[in-house]
Amino acid sequence: MSGTTERDQKTEQPTAKKLADSAREGDVLMSRELATALMMLAAAGWTIAAGGWFVESASELLRRGLTLSAADIHDFAPGEALMRNGAEVLLPLASLFALALGAAIATPAMLGSIGWRGKALAFKGNRMNPMSGLKRMFGAQGATELGKALAKVLLLGTIGYLLVAEALPAIMALAASDLTGAIGLAGQAIGHALLTLAGGLVVIALIDVPAQWYQRTRRLMMSKQEVKDEMRQSDGAPELKQAQRQRAHDILSGSARKAVSEATVVLTNPTHFSVALRYRPGIDAAPVVVARGRGDVALSIRELARGADVPLLEYPQLTRAIYFTARAGRAIPEELFVAVATVLAFVFRLERAVAEGLAPPAIDVPASHHFDPDGRRAG
Repeated sequence: MSGTTERDQKTEQPTAKKLADSAREGDVLMSRELATALMMLAAAGWTIAAGGWFVESASELLRRGLTLSAADIHDFAPGEALMRNGAEVLLPLASLFALALGAAIATPAMLGSIGWRGKALAFKGNRMNPMSGLKRMFGAQGATELGKALAKVLLLGTIGYLLVAEALPAIMALAASDLTGAIGLAGQAIGHALLTLAGGLVVIALIDVPAQWYQRTRRLMMSKQEVKDEMRQSDGAPELKQAQRQRAHDILSGSARKAVSEATVVLTNPTHFSVALRYRPGIDAAPVVVARGRGDVALSIRELARGADVPLLEYPQLTRAIYFTARAGRAIPEELFVAVATVLAFVFRLERAVAEGLAPPAIDVPASHHFDPDGRRAG
């Protein structure tokens, strides 16, 4: 019972496939705080850079609208007037729209979540479940959102109060200023306030983004059994095979790749070690180790052997014995001649053995050449 419980515990980090699958379902890293902060920064930047342009265009439009001359009546062209006057106001507004659009795209781009996911828009009945809604409201997620809301109110309220207190004398003096000067001062104050408030939102976003990443990672944690099942399911995937072939090409040198392709047989552990042997009757005095490796190198040797149609046989004890007692380019130890000769005899009549349904022969590795995966002699 305890073994089953331990097997099902979510203790493993989500795999790349798990993350990709969740993203396709619409479960991506998101931060509304970061989106709000970027939008506020865009608005503050536009106010400072283009606010005067917009006010000037709007005032010019108002002036022209309230001015009527005999030429306007004689050459009445409302469409031309609308296009001319409207374009002057629409241009600064278009720049604001472009900045807002850029901020909206930048948010998922910064979080690595940009892309169209149709499944996220699909109808899901569980979203209409009142109990699920109550769980979100009063659960850990609801408490987190409440904490963020209170933090925003406290931080932005404090910033707003300090800004008003600092600008209060200037605000009182606006009544004594001319209209153009007052509008200019008000625009500067608004731009400064927006920029400062955006800074506060950036601070909140810098806290929220790691928190959202942590929550998503916790939500997608996997059990050891799920990781094993996923590896088994993806073992035959074409993209995985391509990655293995590329890894084989990158890890092994050109001479090693050529040696594996000319090997007589490759012995495996089956997962941790690989040893490629060559024996040419009448040329080689004894079987020669042409390549050996463990871990990624072992996988690469195995993948190259499959590509070159070199037979692969699983002999864990013999593979470890050769790996820990022989080097590439050297003959195998004399103590292993009998075991390797038995394997080679089977390989040389492999086609007949396959046709007759014969299993690889059992072999006897001397006790002096028994090794564990760490290279320690057994016994």
